[in-house]
Amino acid sequence: MIDFPAATAVHRRMPKEAFYKHLPLTKVLKEKFISDVDRIFVENSLTKDNLNLTAESEIKEILFLSLFLKRKEFDTKIIETIAKQNPHKLIFLLIYKDHSQLAIWHSKLYRTEWMPTDDTELKAQGFSLDEIWDSFIEQIAIYEEHVKAAGELSVDERLVMQEQIIRLDKQIQKTETAAWKEQQPKKRFELYQRLQAYKSELEKLKNE
Repeated sequence: MIDFPAATAVHRRMPKEAFYKHLPLTKVLKEKFISDVDRIFVENSLTKDNLNLTAESEIKEILFLSLFLKRKEFDTKIIETIAKQNPHKLIFLLIYKDHSQLAIWHSKLYRTEWMPTDDTELKAQGFSLDEIWDSFIEQIAIYEEHVKAAGELSVDERLVMQEQIIRLDKQIQKTETAAWKEQQPKKRFELYQRLQAYKSELEKLKNE
């Protein structure tokens, strides 16, 4: 459940045309915007004042948007373009029928898995908007269990660690498949050595 303080509530529908006029959309992307997005709402505006925060921060406002989609397999460049061109920090709730996913832009677009809308959770945690924004990144972008547990690292350090784990997992899977298919003993041995190196690197990364 997403339950921000009542003082942050906006629930204002934004005409899609407003985005067309102010976003550098290609013709193709504009057509996908029309075909993929049904309606857009600004649901909440999180500021220092309406959250009763005392700590100052570089971030002055975080907007929480809901986008009702016409189809589940939408073009994510729509979300990326909105996020990159907007001066505010944005959180997206993407809704298709009775399922939702959360999305956030932080150097790249991160999305949660699709889940029943009633099970979608997001909490504003922190004593400043900067801390709350970092907590949103954690809740949406970080999902690997070893990375979640690395609370002593910054959000950006954990995202780097997560990318490294994902990369090594893919390399291990690819190398295991190649070793299984390889017929020549010498090449199979080389692949096995490479596989052990990847596994050792992954184990070291997870234990740091």
